[in-house]
Parts: sequence; structure tokens; C-alpha cells
Amino acid sequence: MAEPAPRSSVQFGGTTVTYLPDGVVRANPLAAFPGTTHTDWDSYSDLLDNDEWLVVSVGSFLIRNDAGVTLIDLGLGEVHFEVPAAATYDGGQLLTNLSAEHLYPADVDFVLFTHLHRDHVGWVSDGAGGLTFPKARHIVNQEEWNHWWSFGDPTGPDPETVLAPLTPAIEFFGTQPPVSGISALPTPGHTPGHTSFLITDPATDDNVLILGDAIHTRAQLENLDWTFRSDYDSRLALKRRTDLLYRHGESEPLIANGHFSGSVFGHSCVHR
Repeated sequence: MAEPAPRSSVQFGGTTVTYLPDGVVRANPLAAFPGTTHTDWDSYSDLLDNDEWLVVSVGSFLIRNDAGVTLIDLGLGEVHFEVPAAATYDGGQLLTNLSAEHLYPADVDFVLFTHLHRDHVGWVSDGAGGLTFPKARHIVNQEEWNHWWSFGDPTGPDPETVLAPLTPAIEFFGTQPPVSGISALPTPGHTPGHTSFLITDPATDDNVLILGDAIHTRAQLENLDWTFRSDYDSRLALKRRTDLLYRHGESEPLIANGHFSGSVFGHSCVHR
């Protein structure tokens, strides 16, 4: 039976990448991937719970390197709710897991966003109009930011608790890496400005590819054409995730995905 991914780390050279759990989504797989059938999921029972629902981990990636302390995405926040017949959402563990790494919100230097869906921005604000990570630079793709200011959707960021607190502080990815050792890889499709990240240690050239929501489940590594229900542009999402995995597939990098159950780290099975 699938379980949410626990806190875990990989280290290469002077770089450490740690997954910090925030919570879990349990989703009806046929609702999450509308083009699939029960037969399609028969081969992936290890990704499902006892009710045959997909276990979706939710959390943040902590990167520690010479540039400082970086978080990629900010989880669900302290939420507990259900969408009948579709999914349940439970969050709230991120700060506890950050503390377990002997770090506090004021220690975070950078917050990078893959995108701004609600399960990636839950800890943006502190509940009093400020930012949870008050000293951090917060950086996102500009098209992503512009989209959510002009497009209202329940899956998107809350204007009052996310967009408004971020507005005075937000920065945008440019032509240079947003943080030394972290390259932003444009992978639009799931959202207009979705971004994946390549973490590289300068001493060893080893790296970790953080997929974001270019992929939602390990099953998609073998079924790249499976479309997630909230993809903004499903055809573009398919092209970008295929390009991303093929581009880095020859070197077989370690991949990381905060939605994987069991372990968020693994290797891509996609090859030319």
C-alpha cells in the first residue's frame, strides 16, 4: 500500500537536497487523470491506498549549498478538506519538518516556485499579512505571476493570502540562474509559467532534476500521454515533460518530485 513520502535527503559534494513533507492528497485516480481507466491503474496498485485512491505527497524541497538556504515550493499549508468523489487534502507539517533540519523561517534565503497552484503556495503568508519567510527572496516565472493576477480559478493562489503578501517582494526568473547552483528550466503546460529546476553541485557536477508538476506520479514516467485534470494546456504539458525527460535522460540524472509517494527521489525510466 502506498504511503506519503517521508523526510529524506540526498547529498552530492557540498550540496544537500532534502524533501520536507507538508501533507498528503488522496485522489480518485480516474478523476485526477480523466483519460485513464481502472485497467490502466491495475499495473500501479503500489501507488494506491487501501481504497484504491492515488497517494500524492505534498511538500517542499530544501536546498543547502554555498549560496545559502533555498526552498522550492511551499506546500498546502494548514488545511484539511475534501472534494467529494475527487480528493482529500491534509497539510500543515512543513515548519515542523524545517525545524527538524535545525532551521527556522528567518534562516531561508530564497523561495523559488515551480508554479502557483494552491498546493505549492500554502505557507506563503504568516496569517498576519506578512510572509512566513520574511528574509527570503521570492522568485517565480513572470508569465505565471501575470496569469494568476488576471485569471481566477479555485486551483490558483488566493489573492488575499498569497498574491497580496507576495506583491511587494516578488521577483522573476531571468536569463541567469536564480540561485547559484540552481537553474530554472521553463516547462509550461501544467500552468502558463510552470518551471522545473536543475540542482548542480559545482565541485562534482552531479545534479538532481526537480520536476515540479511536469509529472504528478511515477505512472506517468511510463505513460507520458496521461493528462492531469488541472493541466492548463495538456498538449503543451505533454511536449514539455517529454522534452525535459529526454533532454536529461542520457545522463540518467536523479529526479525528484514532491508528489511521488514512498520516496520523492528516483531515476527516470524514459530513454531515447
